[in-house]
Amino acid sequence: MTGTVGPGRLELAEVRRFPNGGVRVADATGSTLHWDVLGLYREVLAGLGDAGAVAGIGIDSWAVDYGLLDADGRLLGNPVHYRDSRTDGVAGRVQRGLPARELFAVTGLQELPFNTLYQLVAEGERLAAAETMLLIPDLLGYWLTGRVGAERTNASTTQLYDVRARTWAHDLAERAGIPTRLLPALRDPGDRVGTLVPDLARELGKPELPVVAVGSHDTASAVVAVPAEPSTNFAYVSSGTWSLVGLELDEPELGEAALAANFTNETGVDGKIRFLRNVMGLWVLTETLRTWAVRGEPADLATVLAEAADAPALAAVVDLDAPEFLPPGDMPARVAAVCRKTGQRPPESRGALVRCIVDSLALAYRRAVRQASEVTGRPVDVVHVVGGGARNELLCRLTADACGVPVLAGPVEAAALGNVLVQARALGADLPDLAAMRRLIRETQPLRRYEPRGGNWAAAEERLSGAGVVA
Repeated sequence: MTGTVGPGRLELAEVRRFPNGGVRVADATGSTLHWDVLGLYREVLAGLGDAGAVAGIGIDSWAVDYGLLDADGRLLGNPVHYRDSRTDGVAGRVQRGLPARELFAVTGLQELPFNTLYQLVAEGERLAAAETMLLIPDLLGYWLTGRVGAERTNASTTQLYDVRARTWAHDLAERAGIPTRLLPALRDPGDRVGTLVPDLARELGKPELPVVAVGSHDTASAVVAVPAEPSTNFAYVSSGTWSLVGLELDEPELGEAALAANFTNETGVDGKIRFLRNVMGLWVLTETLRTWAVRGEPADLATVLAEAADAPALAAVVDLDAPEFLPPGDMPARVAAVCRKTGQRPPESRGALVRCIVDSLALAYRRAVRQASEVTGRPVDVVHVVGGGARNELLCRLTADACGVPVLAGPVEAAALGNVLVQARALGADLPDLAAMRRLIRETQPLRRYEPRGGNWAAAEERLSGAGVVA
């Protein structure tokens, strides 16, 4: 994406789009799901070539995954995908020496089986050959500039970062058996990483082009672009493959209630805290569409959403955060199995299945918003839905109904907009704080408001609780 920023002006243009997904490779363990990171880097270079004249580059991506470099700065194999099964059971082993309560007190992180801490422990003896760990945006930035470092918003997702001290938790890493040499110096959003290495600068015709650290966890960039009014008590949903649902705080929330509710405290731009829960998100819906396509029965998303809108509301609901929905696979079969397990009738049509998924996602948003409000003591007057899910009219309407407050949907390309705004400020734009950035979003980006219409959401929530699905 390229962005143009000026007084009263904020525009994006898509330069290049390419697929990204896991690649399963046979090995001594059976097989491992990897990222094709060299393919991603190739596409990054092609996109930079297509972009024309630009003033800077900023990189954001998903969290937790990384590449390991040896002492000569060479990549030690393709990064492993967080959906790979290599971390199965690792959290339990780690927590025998580092209890969950102690981990949370330092890192403030939600317990997820694929946290970077657990992935590194799963590496075993392979860590001995590694000198440095670079999260995906930092790895791409290293190849562009030759500079090693770790941007803070993404570092805070690793479960190796002290959220109060704002530095790596070296003692915790050592106790988990992770060499602290792997943890590079930290950067803040807005810091200059470096300029393109000479060979790339010549090849692309872009001498002295700076790479700027942004909120390199895509959710950190997306939250920058939440178009909240300064005086509102807002929650946000960054809705995509994953949905990140929570509040923006000034300080981490590390009490027993936050731990019990399995919330996370991730660092945001300008020192804010993203107090949120990771919800499985639209992954289950996209995997459902993929499953149908593999069977030779492709379905158009707009069509099945229209059918879902006409299907009975809350006929069946499932806990989308259940572990069976994490790996790739036959989601329609998994939804049906969970429905049977919880005493519900499985959906019998495509529209009913999609309605079950979207109802369940709105229900998960409701739980997360309400629990965030209860844990922090902060009321929620409006929910901002940003990211790809803002396009999903059915999901946004149901989210307003489920949460009982208005939903303001948009912008769709929130992560790209937040990335561009932080870059622009670092390069001299008059955007002194988040309030100024968000004001520019409200002035320039299309937004849509949904009012709550009610519905029997409390009963659906009780149905899941009664089945022992939701704690």
